[in-house]
Amino acid sequence: MAAKVDTHPEQLGAPGLKRTARIYLELTKLRIVLLLLFTTVTAMVIAAEGVPPLAVLLPTLLGGALSAAGSSAVNQYIDRDMDAKMARTARRPIPSGRIPPMNALVFGLALIALSTLTLGLFVNWLAAALALGGAVYYIVVYTLLLKRNTVLNILIGGGAGAMPVLVGWAAVTGSLNFEALILVLIIFYWTPPHSWALALLVNTDYTRANVPMMPVARGERVTRLQIVLYSVQLFIITLLPGPFQMLGMIYMLAAAVLGGILIHMALRLMKRFVAPGYADPIQFQAGNPYGASFVSNNAQLDPDETAQAAARFQGKRVAEITAQFLKGGE
Repeated sequence: MAAKVDTHPEQLGAPGLKRTARIYLELTKLRIVLLLLFTTVTAMVIAAEGVPPLAVLLPTLLGGALSAAGSSAVNQYIDRDMDAKMARTARRPIPSGRIPPMNALVFGLALIALSTLTLGLFVNWLAAALALGGAVYYIVVYTLLLKRNTVLNILIGGGAGAMPVLVGWAAVTGSLNFEALILVLIIFYWTPPHSWALALLVNTDYTRANVPMMPVARGERVTRLQIVLYSVQLFIITLLPGPFQMLGMIYMLAAAVLGGILIHMALRLMKRFVAPGYADPIQFQAGNPYGASFVSNNAQLDPDETAQAAARFQGKRVAEITAQFLKGGE
């Protein structure tokens, strides 16, 4: 029996057309869409060696925005049970009850389909296929297969965030080459340190939802070390456009300076928030690696105490991290 899409306004609290539109816009994660469009435009400018024609630029941006927005909506449909458990995501449209789940799914799939048609008809079908592939990668590979099952979720899933670069490049050139792959590597290696830094701040949420993000599955100390290592790798990769004569001296100087700052901040994160002799208080037993066994001061706690102790500890850590950053490293 086909699922029924709920369109009754009384079940949405009779929000009115403007409020409803605002809720659906929230479902698209507009800030992430804008970030992905920025990488798309950057790739297009590099591929075109200047500003690409508006006849190519505008439909590419529209198609890319629709693909990213639709992927976010479907992602939230799949993760609605998880989102309801986390304070950071509990107010999203689906877990808060402002949008019925099936409405969000249909909305997201419709946006992805419209994106494919827009890019295929007004740009080229390679760009359309890449955008569709990115949506499928994010929804199936990352959201369904990796996110809840492995600590490698961010490492492998980061490929979805790099797809807009390929879409932009293909939109301008109609093909792909090694230069486009260098840009993909930059985004791919940027994703882990960025995502893990955020995961450190919301570790309690991921623990409560049983999501094996790096801080949950391996602990804070390992996560900070990985942030440093991936920041160094990112720094090296961002310098590759120079030897291949893709970009000029201004880019190289900016990449070197900003990469150095990133490594400095990563080292500062590892050093400042791991005191000498500090033992990471969150450990996980082999039989239940992602959310059951919390060890504090070498004492085994029962499952009910686990969540309470983890929440108290992580809440304190977030407060400490925020306060020290606001003090500017004093």
